[in-house]
Amino acid sequence: MRVLAVSPHLDDAAFSVGGTLAALVAAGHEVTVLTCFTASVPQPAGFALACQLDKGVPADVDYLALRRAEDAAAMAVLGATPGYLGLPEAPHRGYTSAADLFAGVHPGDDVWRSLTAALAGHDADLWLAPQALGGHVDHLQVLRAVAGIDRPVLWWRDSPYVLRDPAAVPGPDLPGGLARVTLPQDLDRRADACACYATQLGFQFGGVEAMRAALAGLPEVLLAGDRARAVVAGLDTGAVR
Repeated sequence: MRVLAVSPHLDDAAFSVGGTLAALVAAGHEVTVLTCFTASVPQPAGFALACQLDKGVPADVDYLALRRAEDAAAMAVLGATPGYLGLPEAPHRGYTSAADLFAGVHPGDDVWRSLTAALAGHDADLWLAPQALGGHVDHLQVLRAVAGIDRPVLWWRDSPYVLRDPAAVPGPDLPGGLARVTLPQDLDRRADACACYATQLGFQFGGVEAMRAALAGLPEVLLAGDRARAVVAGLDTGAVR
């Protein structure tokens, strides 16, 4: 079976659903993680530059190239194939502060249209995508695009946002009529994959050991509609339905 996980950023899929992806690979399925916002931007400035400087990455380093290399290493741990759409992250689309990233999608930010067009060209038997817990604008855009192309999707809880706010609600474009699905998970391999994102661990978790401790108690709970549940029902993976 072909599985496609649509990740907003270079780490979201691993942080949120890496254990499930690793288990699907171990069960013999072909897993691709397609990350949306991966474009290198020469000479970043303002908030975009601050986002790399505050992680200890000098201004003359191609931050997104560094992160793509981290992602390739993480995908190798999971056994998944990485892919990159090459769209610009929100700080390169006019969002000017950390607070702005969580204050709603700017009028005129129609990057979801580019996402929709790009994703429509991909084919898979089962998709995974974020619920947009936490309300990051890039996650909201991915949710809107994936929901709009009508595929059998397992919707994941966005980590680390669900750790910070267990009561966080999904984005408004999450389809209705969803039910909980839990697939087998290799949480140790998830943690090993997440450890590859060295530039992000201090900012997101406080370091690698803190990441391992935080994720150890976080099961990967997915939501699915009828089509995705039918696909899951046909898997020989010991799925809990």
